[in-house]
Amino acid sequence: MSSSRFPGSVYRRGDEPDPRFSLANERTFLAWVRTALALFAAGVALEALEVPVQPGFRVAAAGVFVLLGLLAALQGRIGWMNTERSLREKRALPGPTMGLVLVAGVVVAVALIFIGFVLV
Repeated sequence: MSSSRFPGSVYRRGDEPDPRFSLANERTFLAWVRTALALFAAGVALEALEVPVQPGFRVAAAGVFVLLGLLAALQGRIGWMNTERSLREKRALPGPTMGLVLVAGVVVAVALIFIGFVLV
């Protein structure tokens, strides 16, 4: 147990798990970060490119994508911390906390784009 590693709320608990599990947890975190970046890019692209969508719907969809990007980054951090704690304390692994919200948000954003495209 090392108290010099950050964040202490994770690394001061339990025993060091098998490195393969910690590395897999890190890859999952990075996948959430990659997803967050893609959602940010979608929001920025809707505003930066000349997309034939009614402006109100385009701005709303861009805002939803940016908000979802923030939620995905938050899910990555929270998920990494909870999973690492569970590994260190030899407990069952937690499930994602915001997965359904992100899926529903993407459906809403795509619906806004579709409606805005039809109304142009």
